Amino acid sequence: MLNLQRLAIFVAVVEAGSFTTAALSLGQTRAAVSANLKQLEQELGVALLTRSTRRLALTEAGGRFYDHSRQLLHAAEVALDAVRRDHQGLEGTLHVASTPEYGAHAVVPALAAFARRHPRLRIRHSASSRHTDLIAARVDVAIRLGSLHDSSHHAALIGRFPILPVASPEYLARHPVRDLAGLARAHWVAHARLPSPLSWPVTTPQGEAVLFEAEGGAALTADSAAALLAFALQGAGVALLPAWLVQPLIEQGRLTVLLPGHRFPEQGISALYPNTRHVPEKVREFIDFLKGWVKSEQVKA
Repeated sequence: MLNLQRLAIFVAVVEAGSFTTAALSLGQTRAAVSANLKQLEQELGVALLTRSTRRLALTEAGGRFYDHSRQLLHAAEVALDAVRRDHQGLEGTLHVASTPEYGAHAVVPALAAFARRHPRLRIRHSASSRHTDLIAARVDVAIRLGSLHDSSHHAALIGRFPILPVASPEYLARHPVRDLAGLARAHWVAHARLPSPLSWPVTTPQGEAVLFEAEGGAALTADSAAALLAFALQGAGVALLPAWLVQPLIEQGRLTVLLPGHRFPEQGISALYPNTRHVPEKVREFIDFLKGWVKSEQVKA
């Protein structure tokens, strides 16, 4: 009979790329990790890894066994979650990834409240402006904003938010914007990771749908909302940013919304999670909890 602990050690070694790194992540000695791998190979009667002074590599049989091992460990985790939930509430570890900005605004506060509700559950949050590989990083749920690219993962819509063109009063004193034509000629600070950051469908105050396109390209680009916001606050130009991020600064008078009668398209908040046969209860429960959290915060606003 296969030992699930040895399977977990094998998967950890493959994903870490070394016995030493895997041992550190597992809280074990390198010798214990190596001994468990040798025992597993003896039980299976095949070599799973080739070892050299420079690196580890999966054998052909090891590659197939790695895929099966991850599936078995996931199925075991689902079964344990179900049993524990019936008697003790949610347990295990919930790993959630998001952008730094939306993480600080909504995801981390929601996780803190979720942790209070499930004290046996360990919470891990990762913040990055770049999209995390859910499988490689062992992320349970990734919170993504805006349009989703085609993905093999499941996605659940959490909510929506407006985006607003904003600039500092200092910038507008030098470059006033009175209409869409003036907005198109503005100095734009654009998000580098968007496929078309300077082209947007816009609804006019009369309800007419028009295609807005900034002229001359972006004066500045950045790959995070925090950097775009910093540029706008420094008077570098106009940035299109989430209302939840800029609203406090608008109220303080540090930023101004341009052409407030015009509406740019609302953006989605989505939860992505791996496409597996059995979705862990902790994932389903957190997604439902986050939906309620976001809705309640929007009502307060």
